[in-house]
Amino acid sequence: MRNYFPAIALMLLLLAVTPAPATGLATCDSGPRETWQPQEKLEKLLTDRGWKIRRIKIDGGCYEVYALTEKGERVEAYFHPVSLASVPTGRK
Repeated sequence: MRNYFPAIALMLLLLAVTPAPATGLATCDSGPRETWQPQEKLEKLLTDRGWKIRRIKIDGGCYEVYALTEKGERVEAYFHPVSLASVPTGRK
């Protein structure tokens, strides 16, 4: 019987170094980061609307925002980093 340990170890190593794809629900064609608006500007825009920001991160070339809306609803929203426009998702 053959020892499969080296093959399994190699497969696990390859999986560990493979880059993970974007996990979000949206993708933005956002260009170079030098053209992006700062996250702080998006945060101010949303807090002025009454949102309570929990976290802003980059996902799929978009700004992904976890927040509570002015009505207290939890949201995961996406915004284009250049225009700061809302990006539609497949989620209803």
